[in-house]
Amino acid sequence: MGAHGGQVRELQARLTQLGLFDRAPTGYYASVTAAAVRTFQKQQRLPRTGTVQPAAWRALRARTREPSRTELYPPTTRPVGVPDARCLRGRVICISKRSNTLAWVVDGRVVSAMDVRFGSQYTPTREGTFAIAFKSRRHVSTLYHTAMPYAMFFSGGQAVHYSADFAARGYGGASHGCVNVRDKDKIAALFAAVHKGTKVVVYR
Repeated sequence: MGAHGGQVRELQARLTQLGLFDRAPTGYYASVTAAAVRTFQKQQRLPRTGTVQPAAWRALRARTREPSRTELYPPTTRPVGVPDARCLRGRVICISKRSNTLAWVVDGRVVSAMDVRFGSQYTPTREGTFAIAFKSRRHVSTLYHTAMPYAMFFSGGQAVHYSADFAARGYGGASHGCVNVRDKDKIAALFAAVHKGTKVVVYR
């Protein structure tokens, strides 16, 4: 507990291959990783210590493959959803409510992906096929008086934009209907690549 580094990241990636670790590898050994290790130890009839002893490490290596770089450093903290059929042609911002991810898809290839969150049950994010109506690099909401950097509006007042609140609080909060992104570098790159009229697909 408390260890960190490349070996912990490899451990987490191997546990993910077995369906025992449902988050992106972080390289930090904390309670979630320890719980996954205990589950694996139980399956292998090893002492459920929650720490990785040589016998557990050998058993894990024998039942998994060498993790790829993408498995060790996934583009999002959540697996990217299977792209909707509407996302497979042209340049599309493909947004999955099921996986809480946004994928920038060009001619069927995922160029980049990022974690997103949506509106609450009282201010839901609309689903369907849309197009970027306009972009605003330093937008401030006139309704809620909150910053919406890198805003790309696709349906009325609903936009894809960076959210400092999402970056700080994660999924503990919600938007007023917009698609919030918490990785500022990724949304900045997407903002630069997207033009007015770019297709947006929001699906479940």
